[in-house]
Amino acid sequence: MLSRYDPIGVELILRDETAPPPFPPAADRAAWNALKDELGPAQVRALIEAGERAARAPIPALPATLFLEFFRSGDRLEYETPWFERRNILADLALAECLEYEGRFLDPLLNVGWAICEESGWEFPAHHDDLPDVEYPVVGLFAALTGTHLAELVLLLGPELHPLLEKRIRHEVDVRILTPFLTRHDHWWLHPTPGHTTCNWTAVCSGNIIATALYLERDPARLAEIIARGARSLDDYLATFDADGGSTEGPSYWGFGFGNYVLAGHLLYQRTNGRIDFFADELIRKVSVFPLRTLLAANRFANFSDCEPDITLPAPLLAFLARHYQNDDLMRLANAQQAVGSHPNHSPLLWKLRGLFWRPDPAVAPPVVPAVHDWYPEMQWMIARVDPTDPDALVVAVKGGHNDEMHNQNDVGNVIVMHDQTALVVDIGRGRYTRQYFSAGRYDVFVNTSLAHSVPVVNGCAQPPGQQYAARTLDHQAGDEADRLSLDLMAAYPPEADLAALTRTVTLHRDGARGWVELVDDVAFESAPGAFESVLTSFGRATIGPDEVCIEQDGAALHVQYDPAVVTARAEVVKDVDLATGPRDVTRVIFALAEPAQTAQVRLRMTV
Repeated sequence: MLSRYDPIGVELILRDETAPPPFPPAADRAAWNALKDELGPAQVRALIEAGERAARAPIPALPATLFLEFFRSGDRLEYETPWFERRNILADLALAECLEYEGRFLDPLLNVGWAICEESGWEFPAHHDDLPDVEYPVVGLFAALTGTHLAELVLLLGPELHPLLEKRIRHEVDVRILTPFLTRHDHWWLHPTPGHTTCNWTAVCSGNIIATALYLERDPARLAEIIARGARSLDDYLATFDADGGSTEGPSYWGFGFGNYVLAGHLLYQRTNGRIDFFADELIRKVSVFPLRTLLAANRFANFSDCEPDITLPAPLLAFLARHYQNDDLMRLANAQQAVGSHPNHSPLLWKLRGLFWRPDPAVAPPVVPAVHDWYPEMQWMIARVDPTDPDALVVAVKGGHNDEMHNQNDVGNVIVMHDQTALVVDIGRGRYTRQYFSAGRYDVFVNTSLAHSVPVVNGCAQPPGQQYAARTLDHQAGDEADRLSLDLMAAYPPEADLAALTRTVTLHRDGARGWVELVDDVAFESAPGAFESVLTSFGRATIGPDEVCIEQDGAALHVQYDPAVVTARAEVVKDVDLATGPRDVTRVIFALAEPAQTAQVRLRMTV
């Protein structure tokens, strides 16, 4: 798709086309004064006050011993937190100067810009093997993002900055990013390689390298090589989406990876007056609506894999896509996400700048009403809603897939059930990112095991990691009365489980005021009667009754009815699970066969 853009053709286009800058430099006072009028005095004052706070703030130190802390303790935040603080300071100073344009933020900008240039490496310790080697820079997510940060600083305030700061930026970007990108082939994220698949890294790295080069590379031939090389890489990123635009990385990494794809695509479209168009293919339109199709409730998305239960997507990204594809539902989602609060993004200047110029249209107001049913057959994700116009009605999400997906957790057959905008049966999200989390010990971390998910435990066996541990779709139906997904889960378990068959069927019924969910596990064992547990995970409190479990959280309740002649029910609380949002207790509600059986059916009926 994007590989059709070869260096010769791209260079011809670059030489043919001239275009205005994608965002107005600070010297364009007409544009910035018009923006100030649109924003209003209160918002302008808030942005300038943020710059004033940034000007007073000390630039956080990043000593070598802090870099080494990751290797010594496994903690990532000790270094990453001040790293982000530096870039937030730069963003707030730059935008304040653009709005005010009196020069009082230029010295603080010089200090923080120079400090970033003096960092021995722009990539996180977690992506190194040791201290940065200045002769062999690591080109990764945050180095690429830093390149675009500094490049957009040059765009906005280049003539106003100390001339040697711009010169330093151009030198450091070339040495650390552009030349290594063109001359080395050890960037694992560039294309699929043995042991590595492409993922959000590909979009963030290749997208930001294209963006940085569009701003800073003066040689059209070299710029064309960078664009063509990056476009070929982005083709491999797009190949990670299924034919319907779904991503097993989930909505949060959609915001990160696809957000940076959009960033590069916009800059390239603008620079070439539309002759290089990363948005033309129908797949991109489908990818753009992925958040709409995975929306469960206000600010809640189907959060399978390493996706947190509560996320905020960049409102400017949604607003840009809404305008590009003339999609009012995306604009409603943009307004809804903006109302939630600012997106905790990894690239503050990039999205804060776009937050000024890609603002949602307030006339297209929430609520966002998703479809009754969404289905991604390749990923085996079903999202079914009793009544999308009723925020209290039941919503269910279920996935098949396999256990070697991007940002994988062992979760084949996992289920989420929501009522009253609260997930009562929940995917607990991602764990805190540490050295172990992305090491050979990943599946020693509870949150990544199938025991942390609403999937069966068979003869004491959890699901192992690996692509061969997978589901097979047996049946999928969507209708006015019910939506149903039936999955063969037998292959998701190891030989020790002694399975002859395991089928999970999840049905959302639309009869009744709020509907009801039916979960049925049919199991058969190969050589002898076996033990079987159907598990539901929750952040709520579980009260066990003789034939019903009530799961309660935040004023919402889900009643799970079971047959006591078939299973016994119990609840276990796993204390202080190390999640991205902090330690949290997780409740495992376990429906276990009353006694070993050769064949059995566990049927759970969930009502509100």
